This record gives sequence, C-alpha cells and structure tokens, in this order.
Amino acid sequence: MVTKTVRTIAAIFIIGLIALLILFGVSQSFRDALPASIAQRLPNMEPPAATALPAPRENSAETSGELIAIPGVDESTATPLPPTATPVPPTATPAPTTAATATPTPTHTPTPIPPTATPLPTSLKLEGLQNIPQTFNNCGPANVSIVLNYHGVEIDQEVVAATLKPDPNDRNVSPWQIAELIDGGPASPNGIDGLNIVVLSGGTEEMLKNLIAIGLPPVIERGIDFNDGEGWFGHYLTLFGYNDETRIFNAMDTFAQPWAPDGEPFTYDDVLGSWKDFNYTFFVIYPTEREPEVLAIVGELDEMAMWEKNVARAREQVQADPSDMFAWFNLGTNLTELGNLTGDIAYYEEGATAFDEARNHNLPYRMLWYQHRPYLAYFRIGRFQDVIDLANATLETTGGRNVEETYLWLGHAYTALNDPPNAGDAYREALKINSNFYPAQTALDWLTRDGG
Repeated sequence: MVTKTVRTIAAIFIIGLIALLILFGVSQSFRDALPASIAQRLPNMEPPAATALPAPRENSAETSGELIAIPGVDESTATPLPPTATPVPPTATPAPTTAATATPTPTHTPTPIPPTATPLPTSLKLEGLQNIPQTFNNCGPANVSIVLNYHGVEIDQEVVAATLKPDPNDRNVSPWQIAELIDGGPASPNGIDGLNIVVLSGGTEEMLKNLIAIGLPPVIERGIDFNDGEGWFGHYLTLFGYNDETRIFNAMDTFAQPWAPDGEPFTYDDVLGSWKDFNYTFFVIYPTEREPEVLAIVGELDEMAMWEKNVARAREQVQADPSDMFAWFNLGTNLTELGNLTGDIAYYEEGATAFDEARNHNLPYRMLWYQHRPYLAYFRIGRFQDVIDLANATLETTGGRNVEETYLWLGHAYTALNDPPNAGDAYREALKINSNFYPAQTALDWLTRDGG
C-alpha cells in the first residue's frame, strides 16, 4: 500500500513537472492568449527587460542636414500628424455625439471666481465628483468619464474607451486623443455637444488652483511607481480641491488602493514633482460658454509662446540639476514642438541632443509608452537607427508591444530606409492595436498608394 502511494505521488510530481516545463516553453503564447487583466497577475516568466531605455549610439549625433519628410504627412493631400500641442477650442458648438446625452445637464452650480478679481480662497473642494475604479489599464477613459459625468454627461468608461482604445491591451491614451473625443476628430467626428477642451503643457500650481476655484477640475498626467517597486508608469489624476495651509490637493485616483470613492489627498510637492515627468501637461473640459474664464486663467492659446516659455523653464531645471533626466526630456519635447511649428531643423537637432542627454541618465523604459516626441525629433533629422533602437527596446516589453505609436514610428523608419515590406507590417500592427489610430492608416495608404 505504501509503495503504491509513493508511486502515485511520484507520478503526480512528474506529470506536474512536465506540465510546468511545457508552460514555461509556451509561456508567452499562453500569456498573450489570456485577457490582459488576468495575464498581468501571472508571474513574469519572460527574460527581464532593461530597466532603462538604451543610451544613444556613439555615432548617433550624425544627421542628414535636411528635414526628413514624414510618410503620408508632408504631402498637401495627406492627413496631418496627430496634434501634439495645444488644441484650440472651436468657436462653434460641435454636433451632438452618439456616445453621450445630447445636452449635458450640470450636476453642480459652482460660483465662478474671476482669477484676477479677488484673491483665491486658501482652500476649496468641489462637490459632485465621483471616483470611478478603472478597468485594466484604463485610467485615461476613467478620468474622462469622471469629468464628463461631473458636467452632466452620463457616460461609462468603456464607452469612452471604445473610441480612445478599442483594444483593452492598448497601454496609452494620449491627451490629443482625448481632445479629439471632446472637440471632434477622425475617430470621433461629432465630439460632445456643449463641451470644449484645452490641452496644455507647462502648467503651474496657480493654474490648477484657479481652475478648481471656478468649478472646472483639471486632469494632469504624472509619473508614479504605484505598483510597489514595479517601476515608473504614467497615470492620469483628476484634481478637485486644494488647501494652502496643509499644502494638499484633493484628487480622484482611479487606481487607488485601498479604494477611495471620494478621492484622497496628495501633497503639492507630490503632485508638482510627478507632474514634471510629463512636462506639466494637463487638460480641462468645460462648457463652451465658459471659454473666456478658462482663457483668463491659462492665457491666450499662442503655441509658440507656450513652447518657448516651456523651453526656458526646462533650461532652468537642467542648469539647476544637469542629471535631471525628466528636465532634459522636457527640453527635448519643447524644442521638438518648436520645430514642428516652424519647420526649422535646428530645433529638431537641439531637441534630439536633449533627448540624448535624457537617455544617458537612465530614462525609464516605459517612457515611450506615453510620450513619443523623441521619435519625431530623431526621424526629422535622419537618425532612423535611433528610432528603430527605441522602438525595439519598447517592443522587448509586454506592455510596449501594445503601444500603437511604437509601430507607427518603426514603420516610418523602415519607409525612410526603403524597406516597404517591414514598414507595411509595422503600420498594420499599429492598426491591430487601435483600429481608430488614423495616422497609421494614413501612412499605410501612402505606402501602398501605387498598389504596392
């Protein structure tokens, strides 16, 4: 009897060992077949990825000396690049959307506080916001839903996500995509009736508090390690209160653990420090008729002035701490946007140099999940291998394989290197991740314009 029991236990052990070996052998295929919300909770059986993006190659400073055209974009008939700068609020009310109620009914009646008329109150907290627990990797749609519901548009985060990121595995929703959802764009032609949005970089503490004071909660992008040591991630946060005495912002964190349905406190230093990782970028959604109040706080929407001011701010931070990778990255971003506005290659070249410095200081490997200006700067000056190196480093991570911009710029680099088959494959991969990502479709149409 004992011998039989021992044999049974041994057989079970051997079968379990074989199963485990098989699982390890097909681990990535097995994980890829699972829903992302389940796969992320499994033990990581992949080889460890690098903890930082690769440093530039020694000869990467060599450039073409001319501005390189982006496939499908620089022709007069092409669809433009997705906006990376300031969406200017439309002067007309957009047509009703099918994804939301036709006319929003505000759930609150805040008293506008003119920012220059009287001093701000020392503390204030808006009523009428309700936190929404995000589904897997869904902080962008969840935060948009929080603000839209506050403005009386009853909409679920999954409805928002259906436009912004049809595939739940998609790791990023950029502010320009959110802007097009509200104001209207190729993926959301009608926008949302009665509401506008402004997206800005270079925000300040005073801007945030002034917007809260007039009843308009701003949403910021920030960097945070909120997974207990799993490294740096990007995350959206909706601010709805502040207190100057305690130096506390009140915010809705859609990933809060333990869950905080009524929001939770964040210190000014925490918010401003982590906001820097995203160039102090924020958006605010507001009723169309309140545009003058918003502009009185954020200033007239002069993109050149904004990016020039941001360059000066980043330069000051770099001078104060030459090892500050986020300050270097922001400097690169702001210079690249000036190049985008002016067509002056010198801005792209200086921006690329700033990005090189950021990479030399161990830039987090997830950085290009969320911010993609390095691709633009390197591509414009002909540093295609840098584009490929950064894209491949991103693709070495599970999450990075689900960022459509990675494949878009990889496709652009292959196109520039006269490799249409690989370029086409890359563009199609981008569209697999996000079928609404029209820049990839534009590039693919251009690449195959002659039936190739």
